[in-house]
Amino acid sequence: MSLPTTHDGHSLSSNQRMIILTAAFLGWACSGLQMAVMSLAARSATEEFVRSGAISQDAPFHASNLLTFSTERKTELTQETFDLVMKTRTPHWYAWYNSSFLIGGALGGLVFGGIGDRFGRVTAMGLSILSYSAFSGIGYFSATPEQLLLLRFLTAMGVGGMWPNGVALASEAWSDASRPMLAGLIGAAANVGIVAVGILGYFVVVTPDSWRWLLLVVATPIFLGVWVLAAVPESPQWLTVRSQNRGGKKSIGVSEVFRPPLLKLTLIGIGLGAIPLLGGWGVTSWLIPWTDKAMGSSDRAAKAMTSILRAAGGTIGSLMGGYLANMFGRRTVYFLVSLVTFGLAEYIFFTMNPHDAVFGYFVFAVGFVSTIFFGWLPLYLPELFPTHARATGAGVSFNFGRILTAAGVLGTGALTAYFHEDYARAGRVTSLIYAVGMIIILFAPDTSKKKIAESTPDE
Repeated sequence: MSLPTTHDGHSLSSNQRMIILTAAFLGWACSGLQMAVMSLAARSATEEFVRSGAISQDAPFHASNLLTFSTERKTELTQETFDLVMKTRTPHWYAWYNSSFLIGGALGGLVFGGIGDRFGRVTAMGLSILSYSAFSGIGYFSATPEQLLLLRFLTAMGVGGMWPNGVALASEAWSDASRPMLAGLIGAAANVGIVAVGILGYFVVVTPDSWRWLLLVVATPIFLGVWVLAAVPESPQWLTVRSQNRGGKKSIGVSEVFRPPLLKLTLIGIGLGAIPLLGGWGVTSWLIPWTDKAMGSSDRAAKAMTSILRAAGGTIGSLMGGYLANMFGRRTVYFLVSLVTFGLAEYIFFTMNPHDAVFGYFVFAVGFVSTIFFGWLPLYLPELFPTHARATGAGVSFNFGRILTAAGVLGTGALTAYFHEDYARAGRVTSLIYAVGMIIILFAPDTSKKKIAESTPDE
């Protein structure tokens, strides 16, 4: 297998390429830890905040709570009042935590994607990991849901920055023949992290009295961030671009991907990235709080098992995404995954509930199919953009879709609250997003013959 070499002679050894792949995989796997935390902890956190008086019946959000640092408050609620507040506030706060995370990820993709194109993939990736680890750890001390909401936003900025830089670095470091395998590994990485959190939650039950420890656990990748900055080699193609920029060429700004000739590619990338995100955050992730509500105190570990099954299926699906796209075509695979996921999700929400014996099998199946997207995206999005705009373009495409997803998740939360925590009724509506994906892919270009290794700053 030939080494990726640039016009200026920069090249990587086999060991250096393995270090890059390891760093990208671990960085995105640890991002998966961040994605999974609130799926397990949100309902427990909401219950603690309701009982402490940090969440009231009269208003869903208090800006003054951002500056409240006491956790000693207590409030006496009748059981009827408590049940009513939980039914209306739990879907709202679950949606807000996820929406805040998605918007933070979108901003982080813009900020750290720009840093990656200007100052290096490795620098941006290391700073992203340090950022999401530090803010997650600080979340342990949240006294109010508003503080936790802000810290989830800041954590997500690091997660949003990790993806485009990790994907760009790995894509540029390995040959084109290896990229389907790389896309699958990186796509699967987040689900490995999600499974890890689910396993922790299964064996150490997450309750209203003990949910904060999860935030400390997912802060431990701070050591990974230090290692990335100290030991991971830079992309040879980026080094070439930097050398040419010193000769008078300008570095790309975020605004450039929103102007011709890149605008059309960016809009297509945003649409393609938004559908899997909307589906994951607005459809399949709600299987976890649905399980939590249905099983309740009778089986506190059930929500963790749902998370494990969804992410375990997702790990396999993501791993296969790059291979399937390479084998059957980018557009064909995206269309079929949208179609099958739509059918599975509607079947689950129309005919099943978490008490069913076969519920777990279908959770695994929808997790498997729906996350093929996330092995597909690391292969396809870098192919849309030239080297000098790759991290920015891929970052904007993947993360800008998070803004659309945040709006969708808020809509799901409002819909679920309107239905008084009837997750099945809400899911029947939100699953329609996959039908939209079947339409968007019809407008996407075929990039199967584009060779990343031959990309130049002038293309």
